[in-house]
Amino acid sequence: MRALCGAIIAAGAMIGLGLTALGFGIRFQSAGLADHPETHAVWGAMSMTICLVVLLVSVLIGIGTAFLGLMFHHERRYRESHPEPESTSGKRGHAKS
Repeated sequence: MRALCGAIIAAGAMIGLGLTALGFGIRFQSAGLADHPETHAVWGAMSMTICLVVLLVSVLIGIGTAFLGLMFHHERRYRESHPEPESTSGKRGHAKS
């Protein structure tokens, strides 16, 4: 279940990243890479940059959750298919009386 939730988070964030890329392209299609005359910084929108960073972080969280969920799933399946041998300590040497 964890892997599925992580995959859903990652998929939603990737869709958001695609929409953000479209937004950046539409917003700055005529601007090019012109520098700001006073600060010599490349033009950009701070709100779109914050949105981009939040989506990138959510992609990393979603992919991490998916991989951890799959790891725990495979570990559980491995333990189910390879049971630990029962302990024999305490069973030997007991004489029936």
